[in-house]
Formats: sequence, structure tokens, C-alpha cells
Amino acid sequence: MRETNTPHFVGIDIGTSAVRVVVGSVDEQGRPEIIGYSSVENSGMRRGVVAHAEETAVAISEALADAERLSGRHINGGTININGAHVEGFNSRGVIAISAANREITVEDRLRVEEAAAVMKLPANREIIQVFPKAYRLDGQDNIKDPIGMQGVRLEVDTHIVTAATPNLRLLESALEKGSVAPKHRTVSSLASAEAVLTRQQREAGTAVIDIGAGTTNVVIIEDGEVQHVAVIPVGGVHVTNDLAIGLKTDLDVAEKVKIEHASILKPVRSTVSVTYDKKQHIFDADDVHMVVEARIEELLELVDKELKRANRSRKLPGGVVFTGGTSQIKGLDDFAKEKLELPARIGVMQEVGGLADAAADLRFATPIGLMLLDMLLEGQHPAGHPNNYSGMIDNITSLFKRFKNR
Repeated sequence: MRETNTPHFVGIDIGTSAVRVVVGSVDEQGRPEIIGYSSVENSGMRRGVVAHAEETAVAISEALADAERLSGRHINGGTININGAHVEGFNSRGVIAISAANREITVEDRLRVEEAAAVMKLPANREIIQVFPKAYRLDGQDNIKDPIGMQGVRLEVDTHIVTAATPNLRLLESALEKGSVAPKHRTVSSLASAEAVLTRQQREAGTAVIDIGAGTTNVVIIEDGEVQHVAVIPVGGVHVTNDLAIGLKTDLDVAEKVKIEHASILKPVRSTVSVTYDKKQHIFDADDVHMVVEARIEELLELVDKELKRANRSRKLPGGVVFTGGTSQIKGLDDFAKEKLELPARIGVMQEVGGLADAAADLRFATPIGLMLLDMLLEGQHPAGHPNNYSGMIDNITSLFKRFKNR
């Protein structure tokens, strides 16, 4: 590795189908840039959860080695994602009394009330991975973004708390340890994707990011610049492939090629589609492909709408929904989602990040790029030119990461 004094930041996306790593730095103008990336097939995960730690560790090691070769930096840690249907979010409220003589709210008071919101009896097999303050209330005054410096007696906070299953977290930690990498911070995949694709306007207005991966679909709702709801749906691109294999009566490898090359929710313009696999051509009825893909995506959008209803945001998000992830490339997804969710819908576009443009343009890299950007922010680096999507929330996230990541 070449010697350099320029700090670097790493996002490590441990996905169902691949481990993707992005290494970033800041250029001379202080703007974020990608200096290395990699993608290695991962066969050790099932629906976002480690099923075979050894296989996942091998994929992590190979992805890190490839990213090191391209970036010229040694990687021993980074910000990683937590995935899988075991990840759950729920709302909680914390209340404290202000005891200082002048009744002025301090940073310590803000941390105390956030900790109060997180004090609850969890099942023995679950633990808190993140706490997101949504809004504060001081002596009955609602919707306070940051109470520091204000004066009052009773401080409250509404939070969204994300928990995960302890056994699954330990399996992931085992794979990371075997892969010789230490997690500096950890977060949910959808929050990282939101960092990569959302503008400040979308974040303030109210937008849901739907990250459709191979085994899971991650959902995050952000409104007024704060995380309102987090969920993981155990349906993804693999399920489309499986459906095609059954519906077309073909091998999984052939079905995957059909998905990649021909999956569409738009009405087919040709009567047949064909793919070549292992030097053999396979021809299928285009209407059959369309019917199978549409049915699975319709089911997925119904599950997404259930999560929007849980957060009381169904048909109520001015910013609509933004799709990321490899499966978001299915043609016609945005228009189909507009009809089914009755919301504005679009395919995500990466926020401006310099450096290696091929990674920055690939929505499969939305999560690792977002993790890299969060790694910058959580390490105290605020890159110029990139919208600080979390504004005042970053300080809260930083402290809460430190308090909860090792529980």
C-alpha cells in the first residue's frame, strides 16, 4: 500500500448476493471522492442474515483485498450495514426534569433524555443498534429540532429505536472478525442508501427510500430531516428469480439472466424473449415473463405500503418514494409504484461524488457509497459540496452509535 497522510473512509455493504466495499477520501477542494471499490459474490448469506460465517468471511476478505489494490490504502475498519428481517424499528418517548438552577438545556440534558427513551425491557435475544431522535418537546412546546440553549423544566423526546436479533449480530461479527475487519460504526442499509441518493429538499418534505436488494428490501422514511421509520422486508430480487424459474420451468441460472436482461413491468412489445446461457439459447413467452415479474413486484409494493401505513405515511409523502438497489433497475418500476402506492416515485440518482464514476453511477453501490459518506460524517469529516443530509442529527447519531454499538 502506498503511504499517504490523507485520511480515507470505508463503507462495507455485506449483502445477500455480494459484498461491496467503497473507499473514499476528500479532494483538494474538500469534496468527497471514491478512490477504490470492489464487489465480490457472497454465497454465505440468506435474506440479509449470515448463514455460513466462513463463506461470508471469505467474500469480505476478497472484497477488501480488491478495494485495497484499487485504492492503494490499507483497510482495517469501516462503517458496515445491518440487514435482515430481524431488524425492527419502533417509536419511544423519553422524559426528564431539568434540574439546573437556570433551567437551561445543555448537551448533557439532550443525551439524558435520549437515553431515557432507550431505557426499556427488551427480550434477551434483542439489542438496540440505533436511536434516532425525531422531535423534542419542552414544557408542552412541540416540534423543537434542537433544545440546547432553551430554558424549561420538563424535556421530552420522541425517538425511533432500531433493534436487531443478538444471535444474528454475533454471526455477522464473527464473519467480520474472520475477514480481518473491525466495524467502526454500524447502521441499517436503507439509511446509507438515503445518504447516497436523497437531496435535502426530499429529506425535509418527507420521502421513503426503498432499497431493493437480492434477499431483502430496506425501507426508511425521512421527514423534517429526521428518521421516522425503519423496516426490512424479507423479499428481494432473488424472489423474482425464483418465481421466473418456476413460472418458466427453467434453471435458476437461466432465470437470473432473464431477470437481468428482460425483467419489466411494462407491456412487452415482442412476443418472445431469449437469453443465451452456457452456449445454449433459451426462448420464452414475453407475456409469461411480464406476468411473473409484475405479480412479485405488486406483492412487494403491498408490503411497502403496509410499512407506510404503520408509520402513518401511506399516500402522505410529498417527496414520494425513491428506489435504489440492483432490483430497482426493473423497467417500469417507478410508474408502476406511482399507481400502486399513489405517491410520486422515481429511481434514485446518486448525489454528486467525485472519483471513480462507474461506481458512483451504479445503484447497486448506493448502500456502500452511503456507508462511506456516513463513515466520513461519523468520523468528524464534513465534505464540501455534499449536502449534509443529517444537519444537527449527526452529533446525536455519533454519540448514540458509541453508546449502543457494543451493547
